[in-house]
Amino acid sequence: MSFYTDIAAEIYPPGRGTCPSGVRTHTASASGVTLTRVDITRDGLRRARGSYITLELPDFARIDDKNETYVLAVASQLRALLPREGAVLVAGIGNARVTADALGPETASRVFATRSLPDGENEFDLRCVAAVAPGVRAATGLSAAELLRGAVRAMRPAAVVCVDSLCTSDPRRLGCTVQLSTAGLTPLAADALDERALGVPVVALGVPTVMEARERSSSGPLVVTPRDIDGVIRRGASLLALALNKALQPALSVGELSFLTS
Repeated sequence: MSFYTDIAAEIYPPGRGTCPSGVRTHTASASGVTLTRVDITRDGLRRARGSYITLELPDFARIDDKNETYVLAVASQLRALLPREGAVLVAGIGNARVTADALGPETASRVFATRSLPDGENEFDLRCVAAVAPGVRAATGLSAAELLRGAVRAMRPAAVVCVDSLCTSDPRRLGCTVQLSTAGLTPLAADALDERALGVPVVALGVPTVMEARERSSSGPLVVTPRDIDGVIRRGASLLALALNKALQPALSVGELSFLTS
């Protein structure tokens, strides 16, 4: 019996058998952080073409969300995936009213949005950043893709970063793994959020907050979350937002960014 996962490293785990043609994997560790990279270079595989990077960190429910080692580990990988110049739109995907799905909106609320700075007040040459949480179709009547296409037309960013809660098939990854991807997002039962849909490069960023349990009910798979899901979302969103802010405003320190967004 197979279980759904958003994590590419679970579909193509390094060192376990032979990867299909068009898939390359690499693993490295530094400063207590393990990185696994999966590069998919052709279409027709179980995941879209692109690079998928997972970082294994301590449990977000108990992590120091301002720890510079962890913030910089995520920020450095994110910065490498983004265009070096141009405005960036950060989209917090998910339902803010459902705790396990609130990672995106919570992260977006902590992003250092600079696009509204009046002329003459950007003395530090800050990168233009906007943040939005488009909500879910059931609440707004519009899909996230429809709303983001409108925001992209208005802002004309160089890239969009979509932050979302993810699904894992490995309980050891719940609330303690970050995945970044250049392939964008393909949420279950929702429109894709990728370059084809939005017209600009899309980088996805997320943390596994749910998984399918082995026991199944008559209505489908039983979905479970970490015991301290509130702590995972709260500290995970704080860490991801700091990493985003650092990647987008590298001249500012983690301490300065924490102060500016507190």
